[in-house]
Amino acid sequence: MRTVKVPLGKRSYLIKIGEGLLAQLGPECGQLGLGRRCAVITDSQVGRRYAAAALKSLKAAGFDPLVVTFPAGEAQKNLRNVQACYDQLAKHRLERKSFVVALGGGVVGDLAGFVASTYLRGIPFVQVPTTLLAQVDSSVGGKVGVNLKAGKNLVGAFHQPRLVLCDLATLDSLPRREYRAGLAEVIKYGIIWDAHLFRGLEMQMHRLLRRDPALLALVVARSCEIKASVVGQDETESGLRAILNFGHTIGHAIEAVSRYGRFLHGEAISIGQVAAARLSEELMGLSTQHVTRIRSLFHAAGLPVRLNASPALQRRLLDAMRLDKKVSGGVIQFVLARKIGSVEHGCQVPAAALKRALSELNR
Repeated sequence: MRTVKVPLGKRSYLIKIGEGLLAQLGPECGQLGLGRRCAVITDSQVGRRYAAAALKSLKAAGFDPLVVTFPAGEAQKNLRNVQACYDQLAKHRLERKSFVVALGGGVVGDLAGFVASTYLRGIPFVQVPTTLLAQVDSSVGGKVGVNLKAGKNLVGAFHQPRLVLCDLATLDSLPRREYRAGLAEVIKYGIIWDAHLFRGLEMQMHRLLRRDPALLALVVARSCEIKASVVGQDETESGLRAILNFGHTIGHAIEAVSRYGRFLHGEAISIGQVAAARLSEELMGLSTQHVTRIRSLFHAAGLPVRLNASPALQRRLLDAMRLDKKVSGGVIQFVLARKIGSVEHGCQVPAAALKRALSELNR
């Protein structure tokens, strides 16, 4: 088992990565000094596969768990399902020392974490991510929230988990498309922080696509180390943490205008990162060679790198970007790269350059 610490003073916590860790959920929670009552919040797909194992482990450790399930899918990450969770937690009489277990992918982690951050003004929660994207990104760092019709994650909070338990065995059952979507966040870490990781991904992508256990454990741990380092320096995204949004401004807009149905998050930010690389070439001097390497790696991972964006769709994307959380003073803030492994945040992009980048996604 590999362990990564997220350094946040009194709110520091561990990310544990290994095979078969779901069976240890109860004992691990038992070490955190949490209350006896708890709720396992999951979605309909993950719940069918893993809820029974989570309940078994929690009950064996002396906890009184409740399972709360909502329909699967990004479109379900909304306030209506938050309200349904509140009602179930109240019915089960969860108290301030009680806790929530988020069992599932990024949608579950975001929604369950938001429920935990607001129920009784905040109760503890534990992340048990079951997708690659959640294990390397969304389960770490304490950003929780839900979507509005106007845009992604417009309602949310910072609420750190007490523990993140990454059971790599849960990735065995992950559909190929979901698995590849998670690789988009892994590639992002190489672009924003670690050129050596990026080069390793170029050389070993074929092994990652086969889900080689040893390489997968290494990549998940390295991704978590990078995010833990960034979050430890900037928990509430007042500066450095913004670099984690490379490609996300355009990616989130793609998700919003497609009503969270056509693209998975990783697919949308794959397109977004390709566009951000093109903007970086024009505005930051990112070499054409590095732009090509970035696009080629996403393509090798089986992720989309283009978007058939008509002029009307481009206008809708621009409108969606103006509602992004990173807009400041009415100006859209971008993360752009000077080279692979080094990026800058808070970059202003002229409207003409942004329109050119969106147009080039058609090629």
